[in-house]
Amino acid sequence: MGVRRKIVCFSDFDGTIFMQDTGHILFNAFGCGSERREILDRQINSGERTFRDVSEEMWGSLNVPFEDGFEVMKDALEIDPDFMEFHQFCLDNDIPFNVISAGLKPVLRRVLDHFLGEEDSQHIDIVANDAHISEDGRDWKVEWLHDNEKGHDKAISMKDARAAVTMACENGTVPLIVFIGDGVSDLPAARNADVLFARRGLRLEEYCIENKLDYIPFDTFADIQRELTAIAKADEERTKGEGMPAKFNPRANMWRRASSSKAVPVFAAMSPGKEKMFVWPNIFSETAMEKPELVAAAPAA
Repeated sequence: MGVRRKIVCFSDFDGTIFMQDTGHILFNAFGCGSERREILDRQINSGERTFRDVSEEMWGSLNVPFEDGFEVMKDALEIDPDFMEFHQFCLDNDIPFNVISAGLKPVLRRVLDHFLGEEDSQHIDIVANDAHISEDGRDWKVEWLHDNEKGHDKAISMKDARAAVTMACENGTVPLIVFIGDGVSDLPAARNADVLFARRGLRLEEYCIENKLDYIPFDTFADIQRELTAIAKADEERTKGEGMPAKFNPRANMWRRASSSKAVPVFAAMSPGKEKMFVWPNIFSETAMEKPELVAAAPAA
């Protein structure tokens, strides 16, 4: 697209790139079963148990060799009809595409290798939990990416990724970070992005509508490709001029504007200068109680 500013894409996997959930397919066929899984899902939603605790039970219930499980997955999975074309679009335009998932890295890599081919699959970095899987399939043990109740804290992964790509930018611009998802569990990662794409009709879009958060809906990755091309063109207009910095503020971007009393940002001073950025309360960022020294004022809803 010939833009000066680096664009980097991050995407959820289950329900976003693929319509089904890889873990659910395995649990239903070779593990705890659909009824127990639904009970466990409710325990997560109610806060009775942590995601990490429940996930360990689900993955630990599996009794199937990896390749046998994959044979069932590949027949049950349906890839977004336009994802492969979008992935080629990213390769053609030097747009890194990364997966950030709460699933298991060996499972996701095997699926991508099958559907995209190993050569194209290797262009996609996967940030996910690792796993030890015994040869006979009787022992599936998750090796968690982070030592907390989430197991994989997507917010940490996105912050680390943003820092890394910012350091890699050599032309003085700030990278434009895009996140693509389908569920509320994607919000910790999405809050660290500049542009949010939410799959139409699913829970992430519902949450954005309920809380008046700006987002771009999509039905297939063709919609994302079209919108991203337009965004890149508009952003390039904003960044024209010698030495001019990017005018998209990564911490106060197009999708975070909100009018809901539960979603209004507070302003925080950015040390050491007088610039200010948006800091989101509750699940979006550290609360005022956690960092009271940063909070200057909260705008009226």
